[in-house]
Amino acid sequence: MSLAVGIIGAGVMGAFHARLLREGTGHARLAAVCDTDPQRAAQAAEGARVHSDPLALIADPQVEAVVVASPDATHAPLALACLAAGKPVLLEKPIAATAAEGWRVLEAEAARGRRLVTVGYMRRFDAAYLEMKSVADTGDIGTPVLLHNVHRNPSAPDWFAGPMPITNSFVHEIDVSRWLLGSEMVAARVHAGPGGEPLLIALTTDRGELVSTEVNINARYGYHVHAELVCREGTISMAQPELTAVNSALRHASAYPDNWVPRFAQAYRDQMQAWVRSVSSGIPVGASAWDGYCATAVAEQVAQGLDGCEVQVTLPPIPALYEAAR
Repeated sequence: MSLAVGIIGAGVMGAFHARLLREGTGHARLAAVCDTDPQRAAQAAEGARVHSDPLALIADPQVEAVVVASPDATHAPLALACLAAGKPVLLEKPIAATAAEGWRVLEAEAARGRRLVTVGYMRRFDAAYLEMKSVADTGDIGTPVLLHNVHRNPSAPDWFAGPMPITNSFVHEIDVSRWLLGSEMVAARVHAGPGGEPLLIALTTDRGELVSTEVNINARYGYHVHAELVCREGTISMAQPELTAVNSALRHASAYPDNWVPRFAQAYRDQMQAWVRSVSSGIPVGASAWDGYCATAVAEQVAQGLDGCEVQVTLPPIPALYEAAR
C-alpha cells in the first residue's frame, strides 16, 4: 500500500514536493494538488486530482496525508483543518504567520493527544548537520560553548523587508540551533551593518552557550549556509557540499547555487521519505508543532531587538505531548 498524499500550493516548493512524490519517494504517491492557479496545479499534478479549494483537498477521502506549501499566512488555518480531519500534515515552515497562531495549532494538536503535524525544517535531515549533531552528541570534543551560523542569500526582493530576514530566514537557524544544542534561547541582541544589513544576531542559551548568526539576504555571490560548533576540546564545521571543482585560469573553484533548493535537495528528499514512513509507523520525525512554535516565537522576540537593544527571550512551558521528544 502506498500513502496517498495531497499537496496544497504548487509554487517552487509545492512543485518540488510533487516531483519528489512522483519520482523519488517509496511507499507514497501523489494523489491530488491544489493551487489558486488551476494551470499551475495541473502542471504539478501530472494526472493526479486537481482541487481549487484547499479545504476540499483536505476533506478528499482519497487523500490520506497532506503537504502544505502555500503562503505563510495560510499555514495555521490549513494545519488546523488537517488536525480537524485527523490527517497527518507536513507543513512548510513557518508553522504560522505569528506565534499566537502557531500556539493555536499546537493547542489543537495537544487536545487530540497525538502528533499529526511535522514542520518542514529540512536542515534536520541534511547530512552535514546530522554529522555535526552526531559528533557533538558523542561528547568526544567536549561540551558545546559556541555555535557560529552563516545564512546568505544572493538577493532578496524589495518586499522582503522589515523583520522578514529574521521571521522568514533566521527561523531556520533558530530551529537548527535548538536541535543541535538541545538548548533554549534566553537572550538576544541584533546588530545591523551599514544600511541595515547584514544582520549579526547574538543569542545566549539557557546553558550559557553563545549562538552567533550572520543573516545576509543580499550577499550577491550565491546561496551559502555554513555552521561551526565550538566545543571545549575541539570544533566541527560544515564543508561546502560540492560534486566537482574546476581548475582554470590560475584558479581552483567550486560553484554556489542561486537558491536554497539545490543546496538542500537531498535533505528535502530524506525528509519526505522519513515523513512518509512516520505516517505509516505512527512514530513522529522531524520538527514538531512545539518546535515550529518555538522558532516563530523566538524570531518574533528577536525582531523586537532590531533597534539594537538586548531582548530577553521567554517561552511557555512545553505541553506534555511534546516533552518526550525533547
